[in-house]
Amino acid sequence: MASISRKQSLYRQLVDLLHEKIESEMGPGDTLPSERELCEMYGLSRTTVRLALAELERQGLVTRQHGRGTFVSNSVREATNLMGAYSFTEQMKGMGRVPTTVVLEFNTREVPKHIAACLGLRIGDPVIRMKRLRIADDVPMMVERTYLPASEFPGLSRGDVEGQPLYDIVEKVYHETIRVAKEEFCASVARKDDAELLGIGEAAPVLKLYRTTYNMKNVAIEYTRSAARADQFRYKISHYRA
Repeated sequence: MASISRKQSLYRQLVDLLHEKIESEMGPGDTLPSERELCEMYGLSRTTVRLALAELERQGLVTRQHGRGTFVSNSVREATNLMGAYSFTEQMKGMGRVPTTVVLEFNTREVPKHIAACLGLRIGDPVIRMKRLRIADDVPMMVERTYLPASEFPGLSRGDVEGQPLYDIVEKVYHETIRVAKEEFCASVARKDDAELLGIGEAAPVLKLYRTTYNMKNVAIEYTRSAARADQFRYKISHYRA
């Protein structure tokens, strides 16, 4: 059994130990030891144990039910299939979680050079830019910066994207059929502003995602750069041999 040392924060050590136990030994719905048992197992105070369990709950790894105990969250083993889902809302609903979105910024501006190249626009063309915080079960999950060609979405407002999922607007309001969403991702660390929004430490591990979405005419209609909490996302992909 892993032990607690005295060289670093006891609370942080317990969070790490329980996180590892959940990932390697437990499944959705499994019950964690009680607060009293954890105190006895690791020689810690009740306050330290409660703080660690609260942190695991904040990370979405466990759910705590008064009078019943602490359980591994149903979302722990879920992974996003990169061959299919491209919508955060659909992804979270498919995992049994409740998604919400906070629109932090929304404006129209001249397209930056590097974004113009991604969307096939000319320098100076107008582009709609929005910054959104994506949340599931009240846990901050991802910060997205999205760019849309203004010519493809005339009249799009902040209220529109606050009221319904972006891809619903694209398909139902603007009658654009999404043909493909190409996405790349890599490991990175959180910038200070993103870390504050995500409730993690500066330079904590994140996944950086870059998505370009195309319509049936093969025109790029969306470019999104995202920073996703590494402790909340797991991706999978299936390779098929021709």
